[in-house]
Amino acid sequence: MKLSREERAWIMVDCGNSAYSMAVTTALLPIIFGMFENVKSSMDLGYFNSFASILVAILSPILGTIADYKDRKKRFFIFFTFLGVFATAGLAFVSPSGGQWRILILFFILSAIGFAGSNIFYDAFLVDVASNERMDKVSSLGFAFGYISSIVPFGISLALIFFMGMDKAIGYQLGFIITALWWGLLTIPMLRDVKQRHYIEPEPKPVVNSFMRLADTFKNIRQHKVVVIFLLAYFFYIDGVDTIIKMVVPYATSILGEGALDTFTLLGILLIIQVIAFPCAILYGNLAKRFSARTMISVGIITYIISCVAAYFISSLWHIFILGAMIGSAQGGIQALSRSYYAKIIPKKKSNEFFGFYNIFGKFSAIIGPMIMSLTTTITGNARVSIFGIIPLFIIGFLIFIMLPKEQKYNCEIME
Repeated sequence: MKLSREERAWIMVDCGNSAYSMAVTTALLPIIFGMFENVKSSMDLGYFNSFASILVAILSPILGTIADYKDRKKRFFIFFTFLGVFATAGLAFVSPSGGQWRILILFFILSAIGFAGSNIFYDAFLVDVASNERMDKVSSLGFAFGYISSIVPFGISLALIFFMGMDKAIGYQLGFIITALWWGLLTIPMLRDVKQRHYIEPEPKPVVNSFMRLADTFKNIRQHKVVVIFLLAYFFYIDGVDTIIKMVVPYATSILGEGALDTFTLLGILLIIQVIAFPCAILYGNLAKRFSARTMISVGIITYIISCVAAYFISSLWHIFILGAMIGSAQGGIQALSRSYYAKIIPKKKSNEFFGFYNIFGKFSAIIGPMIMSLTTTITGNARVSIFGIIPLFIIGFLIFIMLPKEQKYNCEIME
């Protein structure tokens, strides 16, 4: 499938911000956070992940509704992207030797808000760059190339960490700088080439009218039955996905210990997961065309349930490799197809508003999993059992998701 210039520019953003997901959310931050002497456990990072998610979830529908007006979407996208990029760079200037872990967490929360906030509007741009028929493929390519391209900045960071010393903070700090630069530079094509094609014309009192439209959508949400069912299912199963992304490093380290799993090996495994996720995300997009996005999302949920059960029994390095391959096979596909499935069932002129709901469900769900794992570890003193806390989320999400119609064509223009 030949991509248009706008589609390529849109995919480039996934290539850029995936570096943040890899370096900050999953790999480097949990390790450097654990270097602070007054931090009891890197699993405590789950609490701060939850706090950042609450802030974004509260802002999402409000900002999304305001951004539905002409030319507003890109302005909001730029603001949150720059917030995320500069806050990520700010992480590099907080050293464990200073003991100021609260400042590190402040920068992390700001970067998480910037990352999640920019993604509200980035995801909503999917309706502007691709037709319904191309959305599954374009969305899947975004995640796929995001995974494979994130290897470049992460690989450079990993090399610096290795040569400067795995127990030295400087390598990780340089990794944050590299991540911020990569994210910012690969966003430039989007700023230049992508335009908002679906919008609401400007009107007096846009803020007041935005709240009125938001209230009206809440009141009439039952008219969008398929959207409601999907969001409820998404709320649960994406929580498990986000939790694994955020907590995989603290969990593996807590289970196997520093002696059995050194930091360099763990980061190398994460790099391999990215490589596996690349072809699998493309495969999910191709299979969705043949079997439907609904079927492939279901396959992804089941894969995660099996992975969680297997995670309880890990006891060696080879188990981590196998588990990482399983997670990598489903991670990109389930995220990409969820995004494109949702984009096809919402009114295009209200894409920001509806993606605001998409993000509020996604971000509020991201509160539950990390909190469950952190609390379970604190209460039981055993991090291994915490993985069972997120399995019910996948099961509930799956049971709701299969209530969606097997085959249905959505006429978004009528819904508008």
